[in-house]
Amino acid sequence: MEKKSEGTLAIILLALIQGFLASGAVEVQPSINPAVVGDTVTLFLSPPASLKSGSWALGESLILTWLGEQQAVFPSHNGRALVNILTGALTLSSVTVADSGVYVVQSSDPQLRASASITVLEPISNITLKANQADLMEFNSSAVATCSVSSGSSLSFLWLNGSSEVTASDRVQLTDGNSTLTIVSVTRYDQGPFRCHVFNAVSNGTSAPVNFTISYGPDNMALTVNDQNMTSLLVGSNLTMFCSAQSGPPAQLQWAFRGEFVNTTGPLLELYNVTEHQSGPYSCLAFNSHTNMNSNITSHIIIAKSPFSGSEQQAVSGRPFPLLLLVGFFFSWLGK
Repeated sequence: MEKKSEGTLAIILLALIQGFLASGAVEVQPSINPAVVGDTVTLFLSPPASLKSGSWALGESLILTWLGEQQAVFPSHNGRALVNILTGALTLSSVTVADSGVYVVQSSDPQLRASASITVLEPISNITLKANQADLMEFNSSAVATCSVSSGSSLSFLWLNGSSEVTASDRVQLTDGNSTLTIVSVTRYDQGPFRCHVFNAVSNGTSAPVNFTISYGPDNMALTVNDQNMTSLLVGSNLTMFCSAQSGPPAQLQWAFRGEFVNTTGPLLELYNVTEHQSGPYSCLAFNSHTNMNSNITSHIIIAKSPFSGSEQQAVSGRPFPLLLLVGFFFSWLGK
């Protein structure tokens, strides 16, 4: 009677185990995920199970089947797939990107079905950044840079301008899976250096920098007198005027006094032991031969034998320069 009870208990226990396995309690766990191309990946059953027969498939495509100790591997995985009949584990060697997907194991003795997904990625190599053209005109040109790799899969792209991340906006477009950067109507602040950072779950890398040469200006001119904003001097003083302009490439600078050119070019005008007759408007004219644009700034200098009151001092910045002189300045630089 006791032996019969023990036999019945064993049958019930086996039925419970088979029901447990069939209920989906068995899980498939990959040894590596994601895996790198060329790796060996093993798909373990947890808990391990001794399966008398069964099959492994990638999606709907069979990889192998087995019955007892006999295994049949399908051509797609011939020489690369092996099942451990003691544990039900599947080992895949020399995996490729095509081996990514959902793996399904099935058995009828005992009954079970379980699955797991793995991803196989190709490492990134040789990141290259190329620009459509390097020389651009502010507000009139668009910058285009394309990032590519020699190898790599499931790529993500991040763009950098210096140390700042570049994000899409009204002027900035990221296309082709973010591998192409387009900046519409470039400004002087879009010169770079630009880099693209490429990454996936198993590798990453950053390109060499690319810079754009953007011609702009001249504008935002400034004029200082004797390192100050003063415009009144005493007879016998030295007069030093410094002119600056924002310009790319640097602007050509020419000086004029009372509407007539003086024999001085460059940012510095120096006069020594000045007299009252040297009072008047001093102008700095800037010309950019790349943009064909010009700008000017004028300051009225007063030179007297005795100091004037502060109310009599005046400075004129940005006063419109005589048209004929501007035209003459433009053509004089073209003739050089």
